Amino acid sequence: MSTLKYPHLFEPIEIGGTLFRNRLFSSPQGFYNLATDLCPGDDMVAFFEAKARGGFASVCVGDCMVDFTRGRHYDWLIPLDNPKLMPGLAKLTSAVSRQGSVISAELSHAGMYALASHLAGAPLYGPVEMEGKYGHVHEMPEEMILETVESFGKAAAFAKRVGFGMVTIHGGHGWLHAQFLSPYINTRKDRWGGSFENRMRFSLAVVESIRRHCGKNFPIEFRMSGSECFEGGYDLDEGIAIAKALDGKVDIIHVSAGNHEIPDSSIITHPSMFKEDGVNLYLAAEIKKHVKTPVGTVGGFTDPAHMEEVIASGKADIINLGRQSLADQDLPNKARLGRDEDINKCLRCCACFSGVGDRRIFYCATNPVTGHEYEDKYLPPAARRKRVLVAGGGVAGMQAALTAAQRGHDVILCEKADKLGGVLRCEENVPFKKKLAGYIEYQIRNIGKAAVDVRLGTPVTPELVEELRPDVVIAAVGARPIVPNIPGIDGKNVLGAEEAYMSHDKVGKVLTIIGGGLVGVELAIFMAQEGRKVTIIEAEKELSLGNPSPHFGALQNKISELDIRVLTSAKVERITESGVAVQTGEGAQEITSDTVVYAVGQKPLREDVMALSRFSREFYAIGDCVAPKNILEATQAAWTIARTIGRF
Repeated sequence: MSTLKYPHLFEPIEIGGTLFRNRLFSSPQGFYNLATDLCPGDDMVAFFEAKARGGFASVCVGDCMVDFTRGRHYDWLIPLDNPKLMPGLAKLTSAVSRQGSVISAELSHAGMYALASHLAGAPLYGPVEMEGKYGHVHEMPEEMILETVESFGKAAAFAKRVGFGMVTIHGGHGWLHAQFLSPYINTRKDRWGGSFENRMRFSLAVVESIRRHCGKNFPIEFRMSGSECFEGGYDLDEGIAIAKALDGKVDIIHVSAGNHEIPDSSIITHPSMFKEDGVNLYLAAEIKKHVKTPVGTVGGFTDPAHMEEVIASGKADIINLGRQSLADQDLPNKARLGRDEDINKCLRCCACFSGVGDRRIFYCATNPVTGHEYEDKYLPPAARRKRVLVAGGGVAGMQAALTAAQRGHDVILCEKADKLGGVLRCEENVPFKKKLAGYIEYQIRNIGKAAVDVRLGTPVTPELVEELRPDVVIAAVGARPIVPNIPGIDGKNVLGAEEAYMSHDKVGKVLTIIGGGLVGVELAIFMAQEGRKVTIIEAEKELSLGNPSPHFGALQNKISELDIRVLTSAKVERITESGVAVQTGEGAQEITSDTVVYAVGQKPLREDVMALSRFSREFYAIGDCVAPKNILEATQAAWTIARTIGRF
């Protein structure tokens, strides 16, 4: 009898002549902060090695270009047609392989979405001539198709030569293979398009090319969308047909969903916090009924018990984890040991996507090590043990206290409320934020295990600092809501966003929210989900939701789905007992409302910071008391500051 809590999840599997130690694969993810010559550096090696060390059976390096000149969508991608990268790639593959993980290279070509190639002067090419998202798309002539087929084979051979143990063909989400497979796009009249058989021809030719270049005992994974999930694209029935055509020709069929260039479809490709765990499992489960090839599933898995059930029930053979592998690189090892409570579960906030867009590195809102694996690996121990006082038990304060304690310091964490969690506590009962509530409890457990002295109901005053005499004070005292200067703001029908969350029974059936930032929009969605009629008023030309990301798209989708009214470029003139008077470009309007909620930002409690700053030689301020922060910014600042303590 197995002693493992999850015996099916950790049963090894032999595929394509290669033994995989369990059923947990790290989904394709790129690392975009490459050197100027696009060579992998130590940061990239550490990023992927951390996943392998964490116990994943396979780690996939995403966005490896088979034709850098014509097929890249960004400039900072790995070109698998450049032999100068051999030393750096060999270092990467060695680091992952020595940890017992099979490293895979995702072979990709953007086709009609090859924006970076286009900006560098290359024409855009796709299956057919059309006007595309980035300009005019030329139809690939047959000669170019055959060259591209060969480029996949050569790229796979190069990957094998530098130490990759398998390759993953990116056949989904709208890239070149998906463009050939899609009946919506591929209406060619020759042997490469139109009929299903002809639309399959390109992908099958690529598989044959890779086999010819790499031999039999080299696993090939084909990543496909089980359904394109938009009108005109192929559905699950055709997804099954695609899988059946690949059956016996590839070694793994990795079933994803959607097309990331179609807004309503992209939130399925990258499941939002509004979707349940494993939302795309039904696609893989149905496909598995029709093929003998091992099938992988992907899409919002976080719970090992759920993953075990998927494997045990035969719905899939492999679980692929993407964002969850950023939230906790050690999930496989923790799950194998039965330490589920120690797993940091992905919030699906999509802060990781924002990091890629701005800084070309994946970061995680709740795992500060992600993106900093190399510096974390070589950080020396603290030279001196210190007594640390952290003022404030919100996101930043909890992380600072935890990190300082893990570094060996004596830590006191004071929070004026009766619970840790800070302002996030107001959202803990929101259905689509349930993983946020789980994160707070996860941090509280970690703080307990780290033997932090937690003092609730204890505001930090100068007198308390003098009494405790700490070596270090970290102020994480937060911010207060900005109350807009609007006539009627003190009316009985007016609430702040935090109070509206905490006491939503006070909110009437018809609601107006002043402020179209992230707080206001998420509150609007929550209230609309409870059956209220909601209007959002925003002074700017657009809702202020931050950088574009899948979460941004999911919010827009929910606004439309829930019929939330949005007024932009609007100024609130006054609040009355019956609603709100608003001035827009179309003139004055009266919006009838039972309740008005303001969500126009936070004002840092800098006066509290200033009051504490003089009572310790070593003093730091972090989080919202410095400037309004999101979870990612607060966590990273707290982690970084706490790690510097004790250097001298």
